[in-house]
Amino acid sequence: MILLYKKYFLFFLVIFYSFECYSQNIKSFFKAPDGEYLISTDLHIHTVFSDGSVWPDVRVDEAERESLDLIAITDHLEYQPHSKDIPNPDRNRSFEIAKSHRSKKSNLIVINGAEITRSMAPGHINAVFINDANKILHMDSLSGILEANKQGAFVFWNHPNWISQRNDGIAKLDPYHQYLIKNKLLHGIEVVNENSFSEEAFEIALNNNLTVLGTSDIHGLTEWAYNISSGGHRPITFVISNSKSEKGIHNGLLNNQTFIWFNDLLIGSADNLIPVLYSNLNVTSNGYKSNAILAEIVLKNHSSVPIKLEYIGEYNLHENSKMIEIDPYSSKIILVKTKEFREKIKLPFRVLNALISSKTNALISYDISI
Repeated sequence: MILLYKKYFLFFLVIFYSFECYSQNIKSFFKAPDGEYLISTDLHIHTVFSDGSVWPDVRVDEAERESLDLIAITDHLEYQPHSKDIPNPDRNRSFEIAKSHRSKKSNLIVINGAEITRSMAPGHINAVFINDANKILHMDSLSGILEANKQGAFVFWNHPNWISQRNDGIAKLDPYHQYLIKNKLLHGIEVVNENSFSEEAFEIALNNNLTVLGTSDIHGLTEWAYNISSGGHRPITFVISNSKSEKGIHNGLLNNQTFIWFNDLLIGSADNLIPVLYSNLNVTSNGYKSNAILAEIVLKNHSSVPIKLEYIGEYNLHENSKMIEIDPYSSKIILVKTKEFREKIKLPFRVLNALISSKTNALISYDISI
């Protein structure tokens, strides 16, 4: 009898685990603004075909389990520390293995990329949406960047604050980068890489019309690096696109239509990030309570991120301080003391975990009918 119970227990455990995996794969991180799609991406990942620790198919399995929409395989072109064990004459091979492994039931898009590995300047440069990494391999850095652009690539600067290349940890433009930007050969910059956030890189992006990016630059397992099974997540770049196609995503990147999710922090330009905040924080009224003094306001969060607010309006709150946090996919009720009956009130907030510049939080405001 005990063996029978164990058998059924294991059966239901397998069913539950399968359901959990399926649930993860249909997860929606954010509610998109009307008429747009928010495409979750990681554009900087490594395999054993450069200095990573896993076979390319593992990168696909991780992305599918974590509900990503698109990944780019971006192994180093020049740096090949495993070459004695894994000779790699074809620099497209890791991408080909990853793409062929993608589940037929999956909507994950796998694109080809490469990391052009150089000392500063220009440092390390990623090119994604390329056709042939081999054509870039034996070129100097500028010729390689030109070839990537010729192939229609989206080209971005990796970890510009990397201490190994910037010993003060400060991202800054060299004349080389200024040349690339002026000639539209460099399109983006990593504001977040792995577990670091560069305020200076964010300002460089905003001041030079570069696309903001957050990537994992993963070499080991994402589970170990980001505690995925316990609710953690890798840095994700969301591309705001008018379609889910590769072309639409590519255009979104080239047109600077992105924002980053890093830990509990959202990072992006005001034009990109504020519409997403409005789509994901719904504010409504349940009317007055207690002799028309207290307006009951419902704050509903549609996203995977806790939304952290500072109320900056003219009224006082009855039960909350001005600091309010709404957990992912949940609601919170606040009571606003309007002192007398009002048909409408304005509720402005500072979003404490949403940055539209290195020192500026996003501001949002709601006109509420009571």
